[in-house]
Amino acid sequence: MSTPDRPRLRTRLAVLYAMSAVVLGAGPVAMVGLGAWSGGSTQEFGAPPVAGPSGNTGTVLLAATLGLLAVAIAAGPIGWALAGRAVRPLRELTAAAGGAAADNLPGHGQLGRYQEYAELSATLAGLYARLDSAYAAQRRFVADASHELRTPLTVQRALIQVALADPYADVTSLRAVCQEVLQLGEQQERLVAALLALARGQQATVAAQPVDLAALATEALSVRRTAAEARQLTVRADLHPHAVVPGDPILLASLIGNLLDNAIRHNVDDGRVDLAVSAAAGRTVLTIANSGPVVPADEVARILQPFQRLDSSSSPSSGLGLAIVRAITAGHSAGLRVQPNADGGLTVVVAFPSPGQRTFDAA
Repeated sequence: MSTPDRPRLRTRLAVLYAMSAVVLGAGPVAMVGLGAWSGGSTQEFGAPPVAGPSGNTGTVLLAATLGLLAVAIAAGPIGWALAGRAVRPLRELTAAAGGAAADNLPGHGQLGRYQEYAELSATLAGLYARLDSAYAAQRRFVADASHELRTPLTVQRALIQVALADPYADVTSLRAVCQEVLQLGEQQERLVAALLALARGQQATVAAQPVDLAALATEALSVRRTAAEARQLTVRADLHPHAVVPGDPILLASLIGNLLDNAIRHNVDDGRVDLAVSAAAGRTVLTIANSGPVVPADEVARILQPFQRLDSSSSPSSGLGLAIVRAITAGHSAGLRVQPNADGGLTVVVAFPSPGQRTFDAA
């Protein structure tokens, strides 16, 4: 990427150094020359005044001029060398940043002897560390997503190959295979939708508009009421009316939907789901609690990561629900607290900041 022609810092510093040396040297030289010309400055203190300039005035002025010229000639290379020494850490930082790549991020200590360069190098080192962590997380995510997408494709291909290789396949067996393939296709569609929701939730900017959180919760609950009744779950809702928060309505609907899906899916028959939206003292809090299997406290951080399940052998979920919730929560500068219940299940609290706050702690 080309950059427009601009003055180089080293050249500008060298000129400033040289000009400063010449100006500072010109003062004493001018005083000597003026004294020689007047005949006063070169006389010994207390000596009788000499009328008119002395005979060596021209010699003194010539010597002063030559001295000033020598200072000017020497100031150029000296200023250039000093400027080069001053900007050397900048060149090293630029060279290191120019060679940076996703798999080869530079690592360096504090460059230069001065505080400004030390702070700049420390800031860049921290940036490189964060980028390295982000690249590593991205590589893990791509690998996990590829595995999750490849598995149902492999099963689909195996089902179709077995059905085609069976010379005695009839309409009934082929219909059963088609139904299994359709179920796997639906699983892939849900996974792709979850991946898109996660990608959108991880966007740095969120289109903020007034969103009624209680209305979104009511709609999400009505959509999932049949699934809750199928497991004979007791659903209790305490929704404060007009609990308005600034945010993206699509993302917030996805947040509530994923929390309810998790509360219903990872539950026990005849269990419970409690949904509450409270708004008081300028803050809005969404709380979803459910019964279910006991969740170890040290597993909470892991299941907030993409494709992580508490029991991967039996869970039909993609392992993206809580990761989507965390991404959307962060995008809205809200606080998130996930706490295991003593008798099983989870309690998830999402606290939205008031208009005057940038973030809000859910603890």
